Amino acid sequence: MAAAAPARLAASAASTGFLDWLAHERRASPLTVAAYGRDLAGFLGFLTGHLGAEPDLAALAALRAADLRAWLAAGAASGRGNATRARQLSAVRSFFRWLARQHGVRNPQLALLGAPRAKKPLPKALTPQDARAVAEEIGAMSDSAALQARDMALFSLLYGSGLRIAEALALNVADAPLPGSEAMLRVTGKGAKERIVPVLPAVRAAMADWLRLHPRRDPTAPLFLGARGERLNPGVAQRTLRAFRRLHGLPEHATPHALRHSFATHLLAGGADLRSIQDLLGHASLSTTQRYTSVETAQLMAVWRRAHPRG
Repeated sequence: MAAAAPARLAASAASTGFLDWLAHERRASPLTVAAYGRDLAGFLGFLTGHLGAEPDLAALAALRAADLRAWLAAGAASGRGNATRARQLSAVRSFFRWLARQHGVRNPQLALLGAPRAKKPLPKALTPQDARAVAEEIGAMSDSAALQARDMALFSLLYGSGLRIAEALALNVADAPLPGSEAMLRVTGKGAKERIVPVLPAVRAAMADWLRLHPRRDPTAPLFLGARGERLNPGVAQRTLRAFRRLHGLPEHATPHALRHSFATHLLAGGADLRSIQDLLGHASLSTTQRYTSVETAQLMAVWRRAHPRG
């Protein structure tokens, strides 16, 4: 460990030493070093204005929790999101850990700060028209009758029953819901948790069309097959929908998982209660399902702003 630096050493000079250590001893990438440099420059720039002078190491050691919270608050006031401020706080903590090892400078006040929690982005659903277009027209992306039937069955199931793509692709032939059978499907979700979901007649009809062309009738065979006869890779389904959305002008968030979001959002708009949607989606916590109420509110506000004379 190096000897403690004089208390009057400028914090900016110490920051330069930290970034040099990060680049050469920790072998961090140039982009990482640049990001740390920007975050530390912003932090030290705030302190210069906040304290009335460029801080030295003694000033860093003497910072109060209130000073550090003022820095985070200033970032929020300037429009920085929680994720950005949490990253900046992480950079500052790394800098102070280095200062403690290299120069003996410690500030226990940092331990009193909680990192700003990043807000989870709201689920992005498709409009009912766009979701139906995917479920009903995506088969046209292939010239093969079998692949057309497979994709129609898969994407109508994702939207019609709210399955995750991994859940749908894990199904076997024996699991396929067919016309005349019980209109329910047993799904194994995250954590090996099973749930029962209803299957619409249109989905069961699409499934029957696919099974008539399915090359393997063994009940234990994968329900959705790839070109080589193995279980369909999710990347193939994602590429198919990506090509479809570009051809039809759908938004960039039109993905297989967006069909699950659309399932939940459209049920909520139709009057379904949150508990029922939670069961259908297989969410362990109701708070996860409650995010869809925020989607509904956001959509209502968007309509209000477009339509209201004072919006």
